[in-house]
Amino acid sequence: MRILGIDNRISFQRRPKPQEEQGLRHAILDAYKVMGTSDRVVITHGSCFPALERDTYIGSPFGKSAKEYTKFLMLYGFNGNQLGPVGELEADESGISASPYNSSAFVKNRLFIDLSELTEEKYAKILSKKTYNEITRIPETPSANYVETNFNEAEKIYDIALNESYETFRAKVRNGHPQALKLAKEYENFLSKYNSRLIDEGIFKVLAKQYGTDVFDDWNNQTDEDLIRLVKSGDKTAISRYNYLLKNHKKDINLHKFEQFIITKQIIENKQWRDEQGFKYINDLLVGCSQMDYWRCREAFIDGFQLGASEGSGKNPQAWNIPVLNPRKLFKDDGLGVAGEFLKDKLDYALEFCENLRVDHVMGLIEPFVIENSSIVYDKNKNIENNPYDNPVNGKYISQMWIDGRALDDYKNYSCDYTHSDGRKTYHSNIMDKIVIPTLKEHGIDPNDVVWEDLCSQPEAFRGVFYDNLNLPGISQTEYVKVESTPSRNWHFVGSHDSIPAMKMPEREWTKNSDAWNPLYLAGYLNMDSGRANERDEFCNKIAANDRDLVRAKFAELLTTEKFQISFADLFGITGTTYNQAGTRNSTNWKERIPANYIEQYYENLASENPTALNIPELLKEALQARIDMKVVKSENPDKTRFELSERYKPLLDELQKYADILKEPEE
Repeated sequence: MRILGIDNRISFQRRPKPQEEQGLRHAILDAYKVMGTSDRVVITHGSCFPALERDTYIGSPFGKSAKEYTKFLMLYGFNGNQLGPVGELEADESGISASPYNSSAFVKNRLFIDLSELTEEKYAKILSKKTYNEITRIPETPSANYVETNFNEAEKIYDIALNESYETFRAKVRNGHPQALKLAKEYENFLSKYNSRLIDEGIFKVLAKQYGTDVFDDWNNQTDEDLIRLVKSGDKTAISRYNYLLKNHKKDINLHKFEQFIITKQIIENKQWRDEQGFKYINDLLVGCSQMDYWRCREAFIDGFQLGASEGSGKNPQAWNIPVLNPRKLFKDDGLGVAGEFLKDKLDYALEFCENLRVDHVMGLIEPFVIENSSIVYDKNKNIENNPYDNPVNGKYISQMWIDGRALDDYKNYSCDYTHSDGRKTYHSNIMDKIVIPTLKEHGIDPNDVVWEDLCSQPEAFRGVFYDNLNLPGISQTEYVKVESTPSRNWHFVGSHDSIPAMKMPEREWTKNSDAWNPLYLAGYLNMDSGRANERDEFCNKIAANDRDLVRAKFAELLTTEKFQISFADLFGITGTTYNQAGTRNSTNWKERIPANYIEQYYENLASENPTALNIPELLKEALQARIDMKVVKSENPDKTRFELSERYKPLLDELQKYADILKEPEE
């Protein structure tokens, strides 16, 4: 049996046959249309994507396997995927995987290149099949239902593959190879747009390799640490150093340019294919940037400070080692200052090849919490040992910070308030009003559709700007709240990439005692119609007696919302690990990945006695019935409405049940 282009012949579970797939998808899409559900999104960071025929030790959201994964998601009614940041990671110096939230805002991750495509004619076969097969491996068939990304091995094989590809490309261009010449023309067009930035980035990579670290403050060479800013100021020593590096490391710099061309080309090709499918990627706009970005644009930032998050007075805040844009350099009389230009470029770049954005820690654009670097003492795990928040100089919201005898945000570019004569306050933010919102609209994105990550400690200024003035939707994490008590326009999810597996949540004592997980609430929310009281009581007893059924009820609740997200781990029922344990640095963070045989494992899981994966048609039937009940409850004539809606939607409910049962059946 062949499903979605992947030959996974197995005999121990039932799956939709090819002729059934169309009916399954139509039933799911019809249900979402009835409910008015606009966005159904899976959270899958780029490195988490599965392999296909060969494995490069890391996933890619832009290659052939990404297309097959997308087809699988579309079969179950999803119309989008939320990526993590897709920038190049900082060097891994400690054996602990670098966070994608400290990646580059501009340099794309070369490890997301689909190497198999470089062996094909459309890329002039610049990578030999022999090399490709030698450095890659046959995908693992794990005993668990997940595998792990190996970032170090991936770096090694991409070094080999991309060096060979670049040299072969140059040789074929010299020899007049037609497809190589076509690629060369595309390459020239690419460089005409980005060459200056790419050169600076290439020089940074050369220096970082020489000094053994991306942390340029540790280079112990003032000229190199501040090279680009000094060059811009006309410093002769810096200009001489820059030209020396450019001349003597030309190959390394050109290789960086070529890698960025290839990954950009594959991203564009993937977007063209996704546009045909009607499937969106949501790019993750990280609140910060990498050391490379900081080094290249130092004049845009405040030296000596970093961004973090307050945990409240008396508690140690989070310090993220992320530079802070200088509010005094966001604007100038005739337009944007250097800091404003950096932010505008960052937004434009994030939106270039995707259809929507998740804005990480939106408070960092409105009322960032700023910490003085010199005040921080770390323990051995890189956690803050002292509490800068207790010192009003060293850790405060930016509107409260004073430097050189005046307010840091004295131009009120982040956020400010105006007190009216009647005592009420109006808040606004120049960053949001003059940069962020206009840039979104330039790219055809409605700010109300953006995933604004507002899960943070919220000072008054943030609430005044974000909710009162801009009236933007936030995120509702139903792990902690009831859907019925949240704004309907919010994005909803049970757990994110920072959460433990949903199937593990009921094991915590506080979850059991939470109103959001109360079986009486969930049974009542999903069965509001008093005419179905027997079904409600039976459902309540069921979820009260079984934790897995309780979790499934939470996802049925989730599917009643207009815009929702589900993590890939919860979709596939992966319970043995957590993708990222928030607030910690450890050797397992950011490594969880979907195995190559994910389709096989998904159906095997659903057909087992104790499934942990999500049976989408089953959950959707419960959600649709809940939405029908809501209409009955609101009706002036419930009996008539119940009868009419039952007649209208019973065939669709029956179809969903049919496919839910198919996914539970063993193979005959």
